[in-house]
Amino acid sequence: MSPKNPVLRSHIRSLIMGAIALFLVVSLIMYPEQAFNSSLKGLKIWWDVVFPALLPFFIASEILMGFGVVHFLGILLEPLMRPLFRLPGVGAFVVAMGLASGYPIGAKLTARLREQELISRSEGERLVSFANTADPLFMFGAVAVGFFHDVSLGVIIAITHYVSSLLLGFIMRFHDPGGAATPPPERESNFILIRAFREMHKARMKDGRGFGELMGDATTSSINTLLMVGGFMIMFSVVIEVLNEAGVMVILSAIISGILSMLQFPVELAPAVISGTFEITLGAQVASQVPNSINMAYKIAIVSAVTAWSGLSVHSQVASILSKTDIRYTPYLTARLIHGFLAGWITLLLWNPVSNYIRYSNASIPAFFRELPDTGWHGIAERISFLGWRAILLLGILMMLGLLVRFFNRFRTNSL
Repeated sequence: MSPKNPVLRSHIRSLIMGAIALFLVVSLIMYPEQAFNSSLKGLKIWWDVVFPALLPFFIASEILMGFGVVHFLGILLEPLMRPLFRLPGVGAFVVAMGLASGYPIGAKLTARLREQELISRSEGERLVSFANTADPLFMFGAVAVGFFHDVSLGVIIAITHYVSSLLLGFIMRFHDPGGAATPPPERESNFILIRAFREMHKARMKDGRGFGELMGDATTSSINTLLMVGGFMIMFSVVIEVLNEAGVMVILSAIISGILSMLQFPVELAPAVISGTFEITLGAQVASQVPNSINMAYKIAIVSAVTAWSGLSVHSQVASILSKTDIRYTPYLTARLIHGFLAGWITLLLWNPVSNYIRYSNASIPAFFRELPDTGWHGIAERISFLGWRAILLLGILMMLGLLVRFFNRFRTNSL
């Protein structure tokens, strides 16, 4: 290959990026009112929903890391995470927080583990690929209740989202097979809880910060991250509106309609796919507005797919967070495509059995799904409780599984 080719590719990339930036600036000048209104819309969503929901979890996660609680969990969950996902036990903390709290906390915590050298680059790429997921409040509150006015649909969306996420995690264990791995903890005769407490103490002493200093650092870091998230949300809200006004969406709709037709999906769902490609909330909203003549299974399959894909807005947030480490973005992009494909098709596979069970069984949907907290600052306490208890529940289940695997392995070793 000629040595000039990399230089040429670099020049072409610069030209393309410059053209895109120029197009956006010209569009903003041409449609100032639409850009302003859409930026206010993005700001409102961030301030009313994202900021109050994620800030407490960002701060709490930083404090847990500083006090060594993550190291404690890592020892307990090592027997579960390494065989299944080729990840150290500390990865389970990120998985639980990511599944319960939503985008982009999985990416944030993965980057923090990498910065503390608790995971290798390859393990970070595996972890962020399936730990950065949507939260139950979005799937049940915003999508099922807010857009489709049927909470039972949230059950199907959540099941397919989390099942496909864990399946993706197993698939990604084969990513970078020759990559570096963190060494497993040394086998000791001490009880596993004693070793876990010992590791927690070592981590706290190594950190050395008092509660006040740790709280201040955690708050500063969390607010900076959320400001970045808000900037991306506002910008992509503007970009989507500008592209729509400029007629670009019409061209994209024709392309997506052809692809959906090949896959035997209704072409009426093309606008939902396009909107969801940029921002998942808009994609779900557009899918809910598709005429009732379209089979609901296809609508929910598209919603599941765009939720798993997460939208370019979330991708930009993740890329920005990972840029502070050596974790590459490309494996995450590939994983999102796989996750979207899996979630969409699993939705179609499970649609009949799950919907029939909900509709005809004597079991009603539990209050776990119905009592959704209000959005906005007035519902912040309820939102923290809703998400927090689910994170604790997930961690508890993972800890029990890890201890069971540990005791089974010890029993098998002693019996041989």
